[in-house]
Amino acid sequence: MIVPIALAQTQTIRYDITIDALPQLTFDTNVVIVTNPTVAGFHLETLLASVTATQLNVVTIPDGEGYKTLETVEGILNECFEHKLDRKSLLIAFGGGVIGDMTGFTASLYQRGIDFIQIPTTLLSQVDASVGGKTGVNNQYGKNLIGAFYQPKAVYIDPEFLKTLPPREFAAGIAEIVKMAVMFDKSYFEFLQSADFTDEEMLKQVIKKSVELKAWVVNQDEKEAGIRAVLNYGHTFGHVVENETNYTTYLHGEAVSIGIIMANALAVELRMFTQDEADEVKALLEKSSLPTDYVIKDVDAFYEHFFLDKKSAKGSIKFILPQGLGHNKIISDIDENIVKKVLAGFGEKK
Repeated sequence: MIVPIALAQTQTIRYDITIDALPQLTFDTNVVIVTNPTVAGFHLETLLASVTATQLNVVTIPDGEGYKTLETVEGILNECFEHKLDRKSLLIAFGGGVIGDMTGFTASLYQRGIDFIQIPTTLLSQVDASVGGKTGVNNQYGKNLIGAFYQPKAVYIDPEFLKTLPPREFAAGIAEIVKMAVMFDKSYFEFLQSADFTDEEMLKQVIKKSVELKAWVVNQDEKEAGIRAVLNYGHTFGHVVENETNYTTYLHGEAVSIGIIMANALAVELRMFTQDEADEVKALLEKSSLPTDYVIKDVDAFYEHFFLDKKSAKGSIKFILPQGLGHNKIISDIDENIVKKVLAGFGEKK
């Protein structure tokens, strides 16, 4: 299965997303694979058997969102210098979204930009994070606030890698799948309600459909000037949840699941979404054991954190909300009191 990326703003950036068994890859250059100990332990031998290069090295970085920092990127850059990479060299991101984001960001920085490819090994990265060229790291102010739009040269999605994925990691990817269905395709949402994610062929179709939706959006709007911002449904709230819990309590997809519930509550308050629709979305998330509850201890602090979101501008917060299943709307003029009323609904129950 091939899903093409062809960015509307340029005639030069085109690449394919291949959904199939990992092919033999041959590179007439110096290649560095960036991965983590968990992925390496399960799958590095498989990758090494599939890659041929003039020189091939592996850089292993610590596993987890807490290491998605400038310090880690500097460590990868130092390894690139040690291995004498030049402007024709290549990085391979082999792991989940954290690995992909940092490898892409490193590639954008090294000697002002070298090529990289994505070989995602988690469901979340296969259906979302590896597609579209968003790269970056976190800092004390929030998630992915330092980064660049930098497209890979290719993406290879092999569902076989998912067989070693822990249940929580697998479920985290489903949150991103649900996100795209709610925003863009009601019939796809209805399909997901009865989908069996343990069926290998059905899972391949789910991955393909999700990647097609993501590619359709990215092809129109690479740098999030318009429709691509819709892909942040659940993220405006979810990023605050991640930051409040120091990126240690929830996986990214789990925080997005909570963020979707909060966004839906705001949409219901604004009469853009029915309570029945919100309940259907919640049921689909809970079907995969995703979290849907979160206690906001300080509504004012939670609200203020929105202003660090990348989609906010000129003191205005942009909220991405469902307007019925399969439709969406970006709103930036919601009264603060309405938002805080909704947030208060997630406060500690007395």
